[in-house]
Amino acid sequence: MPILVIAEHDNASLKSATLNTVTAALACGGDVHVLVAGHNAAAATKAAAEVAGVAKVLHADAEGLAHGLAENVAAQVLAIASGYSHILFPATASGKNVAPRVAAKLDVSQISDITKVDSADTFERPIYAGNAIATVQSGDSVKVITVRGTGFDAAAATGGSAAVESLSAVAASDKSSFVGSEIAKSERPELTAAKIIVSGGRALGSAEKFTEVMTPLADKLGAAIGASRAAVDAGYAPNDLQVGQTGKIVAPQLYIAAGISGAIQHLAGMKDSKVIVAINKDPEAPIFSVADYGLEADLFTAVPELVASL
Repeated sequence: MPILVIAEHDNASLKSATLNTVTAALACGGDVHVLVAGHNAAAATKAAAEVAGVAKVLHADAEGLAHGLAENVAAQVLAIASGYSHILFPATASGKNVAPRVAAKLDVSQISDITKVDSADTFERPIYAGNAIATVQSGDSVKVITVRGTGFDAAAATGGSAAVESLSAVAASDKSSFVGSEIAKSERPELTAAKIIVSGGRALGSAEKFTEVMTPLADKLGAAIGASRAAVDAGYAPNDLQVGQTGKIVAPQLYIAAGISGAIQHLAGMKDSKVIVAINKDPEAPIFSVADYGLEADLFTAVPELVASL
């Protein structure tokens, strides 16, 4: 049976997490179909059809699907679920909102946050903040899965030529409605998609120092800015910058951690980064255990010197 990937998109383009999810779907075996549920989402549908490895794109268009409300998207997925052996969602806020509803309605167990596909019914996922890997085998007739994007390479966004099939959209639910959104706008790369991230910790001491020290480094490198949970809880940085188990899971090419001790919660969110650089004056800081390069120094001296030399 074919495998269904639920695309995450903004109606105009695909989110990068969809490409990682397609790679996971291809590893499950079988043809990969992508569902684009949205409104005036022809551009996103076209982008999905061009993804390498995708055999078919299903396009459901309705006003009730415009904003990705979980009740409506879940109903759309359930309308076609019987034709698939696997249903995969990106393990993002949106995917985590819809997938449990689908699994519950299908009366199957959800398999969350997979990082590897061993076979069509066996998957690996991190547990205990990433300190152990569980191998999960499912006997369910339909596998409902969320995919951790950092565990899989992104499928090529071009090179595919999938057929596009239009679906009848389900009726919108009366249980929820879209009221509005407040979206933080930034010229920096999106944290979960950035190739370079510079993160600051509680050692920065204040929101003013956080901005004063981290912003010039991020500007020099064209990087996204992240923060530890301690820095966020202290009010040094906004919540949407938090990297960690309860924040965002990232795996950039370069991750620079300044003044971050390396609590398990934080390491779980960034230890898959390709190159990790740690700056901390405490030689016993746990962050050094995962760092490729460690600098034992005062960040208030080291970071400005680094910026000056770039």
